[in-house]
Amino acid sequence: MKRQWELMRKKEIEQIDYTQIPAELNIFSRSAETEESFNARFGDAIRKALPNYTINYIRSQEGSTIEELLVAGTIIDIYYDSIGNFADGLLANKMEYDMTSLIESKNIDLSQYEPSVVEAIRDISDGKMYGLPVYTNNLVLFYNKAIFDQFGVEYPTDGMTWDEAHEKALKLNRKADEVQYLGLAVSPTHMLRMNQLSLPYVDPETGTATINNNEKWRQLFETTMIIPAQDPGYKEVMANNSNRLPSRLALHKDQYLAMYVFLSQLPFTVPELSEMDWDMVSLPTFKELPGIGSQSYPSFFSVTNMSESKEAAMEVVNYLVSKEFQLASSRTGLMPVLLDEEVQKAFGEDTGYAGKNFGAVFYNKFAP
Repeated sequence: MKRQWELMRKKEIEQIDYTQIPAELNIFSRSAETEESFNARFGDAIRKALPNYTINYIRSQEGSTIEELLVAGTIIDIYYDSIGNFADGLLANKMEYDMTSLIESKNIDLSQYEPSVVEAIRDISDGKMYGLPVYTNNLVLFYNKAIFDQFGVEYPTDGMTWDEAHEKALKLNRKADEVQYLGLAVSPTHMLRMNQLSLPYVDPETGTATINNNEKWRQLFETTMIIPAQDPGYKEVMANNSNRLPSRLALHKDQYLAMYVFLSQLPFTVPELSEMDWDMVSLPTFKELPGIGSQSYPSFFSVTNMSESKEAAMEVVNYLVSKEFQLASSRTGLMPVLLDEEVQKAFGEDTGYAGKNFGAVFYNKFAP
């Protein structure tokens, strides 16, 4: 009887054009994204595609944290956040809603999307669908061409192994004109979180940390952080930096770092990168895992269980995962979740960075 009711409800939903029914929707995110940024990336496009909807973006800050909004009785129709914040936001506040029937009502074919990002939301949702991925990130290697040119070292290439990256880095740990140049560094937070070896922080069965006496963790740390930092000049720079690895500022601001591993979204979120002659290649790989890059780092849009306009909220999410939006946003530098070749080839086209190797973000396969 329940299944019969669900089928009748689904048919009823499919027959109604909810885009023609005015709705006011609150979209909330715990990220630091400003309203201006949200509108540029999503809000303006949503309003144009769905003119009958009033879209309000609420950013988490003092006076509008998720806890404060819920206490005040504010309805959050759509929760938007990265996979890193998803559990602490949507799930911790018990706002999750299984969108499976809504997805089916829009005939969304999940096989069109990058499998790892769909699997990620299924894992978080205990097999259900508490959201849909709209864009993602992976790790790539950015490099400063000027440093390579200065020391006569060939540029990095797509498909390098970590051993090959180490060889190049050694040639770039050089001092010239009182400047100590460094070859290679990674963002530790992202490298650990999105590691190529698919190592979890915690054993899901025992709830204990996985790092102790784990040779795979040792291999990851040594390969990506310890080996590149063995040069005496490198150690000196770290000693003068409170024993920390160089950050991305060493790449694009101070410009003494030749290669840096960071999120593929870097060029589109850090305008200062335009002040240097840079390019990018795929993340170096472990020789025993050829062609395997980082794990993906998707962001999800979720219809909440508190929304009184779930069908309208789903229309918004449906638009964001459509080819129309995925193609447009790919051009602006948002890494698409669609596997469509046209959508992927358009990546970064409208960013003013002509000639950059944007294909590097799709060179490797995502690690599980």
